[in-house]
Amino acid sequence: METLDIFSVRDLRTRSGDLLRDAELGQLALITKHGRPAILAVPFDRRLLDHGVHRALALTLFENRQLTLAQAAKVAGLSLDGFLDLLGSLGLAAVDYSAEELVDELSVAL
Repeated sequence: METLDIFSVRDLRTRSGDLLRDAELGQLALITKHGRPAILAVPFDRRLLDHGVHRALALTLFENRQLTLAQAAKVAGLSLDGFLDLLGSLGLAAVDYSAEELVDELSVAL
């Protein structure tokens, strides 16, 4: 899971290049003022343009394993089925079990 980079307002004077680099890599960043969250920096990319801020944010946080499937669907403003459809349309996996985990899950289910 990728961690969210955190910048203070003061950091922006000396680390603005890091913030831009994060954005170019598709990473979210949190900017704080006096230790409190003030701004969530979301990369301005194709995903944001195509799907809007809520869905782009939900997709990124889900891919980084910072939200569960249900939580991501809620952030995206979609039903669980709708979010699964969105993942499918983008070719993204809804689950990523290893082969061993999948065998274990299937043995419990059957």
